[in-house]
Amino acid sequence: MKILNVISKSLKEQLRSFWVLLLSLSMGPFFIFVYFLITTTTKSDYTLLIANNDKGVLTDSRQINHGNDLIEYFKNLKRGNLAIPFNVNVVVDKTTGIEKVKNKKADALIIIDNSFSQAIDKRRLNDSTAMPKVEFIGDLTNTNYLISAVWANEILSEYTLKATHNKRTVEVKETALGTSANVNDFDALVPGILIVSLIMLMFTASIAFVSEIENKTIMRLKLSKLTAFEFLGGISIVQLLVGVVSVLLTLFTAMSLGFHYAGSISSLIFIASLTSLSIIAFSLIIAALTKSANEVLVVGNFPMFLFMFFTGAAFPMKSDALFTIAGYPISIQGLLSPTHAISALNKTLIMDMEISNVVPEIISIIILTLVYFAIGGIIFKQRHLKMT
Repeated sequence: MKILNVISKSLKEQLRSFWVLLLSLSMGPFFIFVYFLITTTTKSDYTLLIANNDKGVLTDSRQINHGNDLIEYFKNLKRGNLAIPFNVNVVVDKTTGIEKVKNKKADALIIIDNSFSQAIDKRRLNDSTAMPKVEFIGDLTNTNYLISAVWANEILSEYTLKATHNKRTVEVKETALGTSANVNDFDALVPGILIVSLIMLMFTASIAFVSEIENKTIMRLKLSKLTAFEFLGGISIVQLLVGVVSVLLTLFTAMSLGFHYAGSISSLIFIASLTSLSIIAFSLIIAALTKSANEVLVVGNFPMFLFMFFTGAAFPMKSDALFTIAGYPISIQGLLSPTHAISALNKTLIMDMEISNVVPEIISIIILTLVYFAIGGIIFKQRHLKMT
C-alpha cells in the first residue's frame, strides 16, 4: 500500500506546481488553437496588379487592344473558377504598381508591353519573329509572388494561344524588387531570426522584473521612495541594451555565414530598439502575473510561441486585413509588435527601402509598446509595488 502513499504525495506535489502542470496539459490545445488561427487567417487569395501599356492595333478596320482583352480574360477566369487563387486589379502605371507591391498591398505586378497587340497580330499571321512581351515585377523572396507569377504565366500562355492560334510563345521579363533577385533561402530567413533573438528578451526582462519580488529586495526599493517609473525605466534600459547587442550578434553571425543585406545598420538598430522596447513592455505583463523566475520560465512559453509562430518570425505568413488605418492593413497578427518589425526589416534589409517607407510599421510598434507598458505597468504596480 506504500505505492498509494507515493501516488498521493506525488499528486499533491504536482498540484502545487500549478504553472508546470498547466503548461504540460495546455501546450497541445494551445498549439491547436495557434495553428487554427494561422490557417484561418492566412491569406489564400493573392493580389495581382496589371498595368496595360498596350497601344493596340488596327485589324480589319477595328481597333483591337489585346492588353485590355487579356485583363478581361484574367477576370473572367477568376469569376468562372473560384479555385484560381488571386484577384486582378488594374493600375494606371508601373510606378504606382511597384509602390503597392513594395508595401505588401499586392503580390505581383504585370506590365503589358506597348507592342503587345501588334506582336499577337503578327504572330497570328505566322510571323515567328514577333514575340508578345510582358514584364513580371515582384519580391522574388516572397512565396506569394512566386505563386501569383506561376498562375499568371500559365493564364498568359493560354490567352496568347487562343489569340494567335499558334505556338504558346510569350516573352516574359522578370524584374526583382530591391535585392530580392540575389537573396537565397538563408538570406530570406534572417530578418525573422533577428526578431526571434529579440523575442527571447521576454524571459530575461520578465525575470529581471520579477527577481526583485522573489528576492524580497522590492521592499527596500519601496522604502527608498523609488517611483514605479524609475524602477521600470531602469530595468528597461538595461534590457534594451541586451536586445541591441543580441540582434547585432545575430546579424554578424549571419553575415559570417554569407548573409548579404541592403539598407543601413542604423536603420536596423533603430527598428531593433523599438522592437526590444515592445518586447520588454510585454514582459512586464508576464512579470506582473508571476512571482518567481520559475513561474516566468513556464508562463513565458505561451506568449513566446505565439510571438514566434504567429507573427512570421519562424516562417513567413500573410493574412487578410481586419481593417486599414491610412491605407496600412491591420490583421490579427498586427496586435503583436514583431509582425510589424519583421515587415520593416524585410523592407529595409531585403527590399532596400528607406526608413521613411516603414513609418506605418514604426508607428504601429510604438502604439503597441505604449499599450503593453500601460497594461503591464498598472498590473505590476497593483500587485508588486503598491505599499501596504
